[in-house]
Amino acid sequence: MQPTTTRVRAGYALGSLVTGAFGTVPGLLLLPYLTDSLAVPAAVAGALVLVPKAWDVLFNPVAGRISDRVGARRPFLLGGGAATAALFAALFAGVGDGWGAAAYVAVVFLLCATAYAFFQVPYVAMAAELTDDYHERTRLLAWRVAVLALAILVSGAGAPAVRDLVGGADGYRVMGLAVGALILAGTVASVVGTRGAPVRRDPAAPSARDLLAALRVRAFRRLLAVFSVQAVGLGAMLAGVDYFARLVLGERSAQTALFAAFVGPALLVMPLWQRVGRRVGKRTGLVVASVVFAVAAAGLGASGVLPVGAVVAVMAVAGVGYAGMQVFPMAMLPDVISSVDGRRAGVFSGVWTAGETLGLALGPGAYGVVLAVGGYAAGTSGDVTQTSGAVLAALVGFTALPALLAVLPLPLLPREETPR
Repeated sequence: MQPTTTRVRAGYALGSLVTGAFGTVPGLLLLPYLTDSLAVPAAVAGALVLVPKAWDVLFNPVAGRISDRVGARRPFLLGGGAATAALFAALFAGVGDGWGAAAYVAVVFLLCATAYAFFQVPYVAMAAELTDDYHERTRLLAWRVAVLALAILVSGAGAPAVRDLVGGADGYRVMGLAVGALILAGTVASVVGTRGAPVRRDPAAPSARDLLAALRVRAFRRLLAVFSVQAVGLGAMLAGVDYFARLVLGERSAQTALFAAFVGPALLVMPLWQRVGRRVGKRTGLVVASVVFAVAAAGLGASGVLPVGAVVAVMAVAGVGYAGMQVFPMAMLPDVISSVDGRRAGVFSGVWTAGETLGLALGPGAYGVVLAVGGYAAGTSGDVTQTSGAVLAALVGFTALPALLAVLPLPLLPREETPR
């Protein structure tokens, strides 16, 4: 198979505007939206964020099977992405507060997550079909992760800024419309950019047995476990930015700087991680990146006595590690798929995205539980006075928990390495 063209690489990478925005903003703002605008208790709010994502764990493999059966990926990108954009705008458009508004958010989020599955699963599967070259995949995925980092930076820093600029319930509504427009732009760009790209068709649609077979592949199972557990920690950190800035630093406006410091380095260090991968292998590169992230996240535990500038600097170091934690698993996945059966790319990708989705959903849920244990008090104005226990919980959930989950699963990494 010929190397991918610049147009295809760019078009494929721009699809990460969709995955970056949808993967970031709900995890960043939905929990505080529920606890501080709708007065939903922290533990319940965490569950409301988790349930629609948990549904995707069951549905993503189904979306993969449907995509494999049809063969063409681009129609799914268009339909799933457009529906995700519309439903995302509706997600933060709820009125009132209390359980009725919470139920509205839960239902719309469930529908939005379902639509997103029809974009994400075919999108991830395309990586194994665009090229069969080991290093070309690393290059393709590096483009994707670079755009993903940019999307996370723009949506993660911009969404809270828009919310705060407008203020109140209208701030959430305008933010939802803005992010929905970004999702739609990424959808159109990915569909247009990958026009004419290779499409692999398999007349025999995979069955539920194929889903189980994917999990029986040792290398895939271990890589999935590592990526999913680390996603829990990243999801917890993402959900905790708002609380950390308000309660620990005492400066809600620091949220944008913290997020920019975390994601910004990814755009600069991506070539460095590529060189690390070529020199020592993707597996070792992932270990190094995870340790860098964990040390920095643990260091944030001293934020209560550090100046805000120093906290932002430590957050930037965590961002360097985060970049590697994203690029290496994504580059290793197509290698695993091709070594087993490239025709089942949709099945493997469906199971993979299900694990990623569950991990990122469990993160806010875990953070909500930590807040609840600390005695966090919900409200509708966001200015409820919190106890010292709640402040400590906000700190622990943002620092110690992500650090632990970054290194805990590393012994599970598959030791097999495709020749460099």
